[in-house]
Amino acid sequence: MATLADVARAAGVSVSVVSRVLNNDPALRAREDTRDRVRQAAAKLSYTPNHAARALRLAHADTIALVVPDVTNVIFSELLRGVDDEAEREGFQVLLGRSDRIEPGSDFLRRLVDQGRVDGFLLQVSDDQDVHEAERTMANRIPVVLLHARGARRGSVILDDVAGGRLATEHLLGLGHTDIAFVGGPPNAQTSRRREEGYARAMADAGVRRRSAWTLRSGYQPADGRRAALQLLDEGVRRPTALVVANINAAVGAVQGARELGITIPDQLSVVAIHDTWVAEATSPGLTAVRMPLYELGCEGVRQLTARLSGDRPQDLMISDPPPTLVIRRSTAPPA
Repeated sequence: MATLADVARAAGVSVSVVSRVLNNDPALRAREDTRDRVRQAAAKLSYTPNHAARALRLAHADTIALVVPDVTNVIFSELLRGVDDEAEREGFQVLLGRSDRIEPGSDFLRRLVDQGRVDGFLLQVSDDQDVHEAERTMANRIPVVLLHARGARRGSVILDDVAGGRLATEHLLGLGHTDIAFVGGPPNAQTSRRREEGYARAMADAGVRRRSAWTLRSGYQPADGRRAALQLLDEGVRRPTALVVANINAAVGAVQGARELGITIPDQLSVVAIHDTWVAEATSPGLTAVRMPLYELGCEGVRQLTARLSGDRPQDLMISDPPPTLVIRRSTAPPA
């Protein structure tokens, strides 16, 4: 293992300068090319700072990292609460980061792992990331539990998205709708594919034919939902009377798109969203939504990760208790 002296020799500076550069000492007066030379030498030698050695002596850092696509997304608040509560019970602290920083050659990943700052990761990749690529990037550097997605070998915890999609669709069928469209997430999003499967099963079990043009794989952002609604509700085509939207954020956009076309909810269009957050209540009208057990997902993710840290083999689990539940608000009604 490289030492400060090794880095100093490679950079042609003193040990003191190396230490102060790597610790970002604001009082150090050194040219930028000197600082760059020190950093490059440290990277080339894979130098690990002293606090990592301390963490190794203590055997663990008592910290796990929760890495999600967007730390500002309201959907992740319940997940984070579950992670934080269970981590506290297990004696861990939680670091929060964005999954777009988990990529080949990531300095974020290298610093967290090589410096011994975290013991393991709870990782949810973004919708445009390949989960297997993320796994390859992590390699065998540190224990990882995937959230919302199945990987190849890491272990994972997912929700019963099939049941969620089925529940949303059955609610609309029960109201008398048969012209039901599905607005999904990106094509490569595992959650969206499972929710679409639940929608398809409910339609098939009810003996209702699905129109292929009414299944859109657009995205989970409000702009994606708005675009899907404008396409589905165009004057020139037969319109669905109800939408199952695979994400609450996209559902807000779908409501906006319907409004732009002069379509009233729920008189002319019923909308059910997956995920129940404060946004569903704040929207006018309030959105009927399927509440998914995100808190329990966070708790189970921590339990699986701590089990991995204790030497257990990876497992692929699904949260089925509690099951998805329907929260009925004013966005759904029988068809006109």
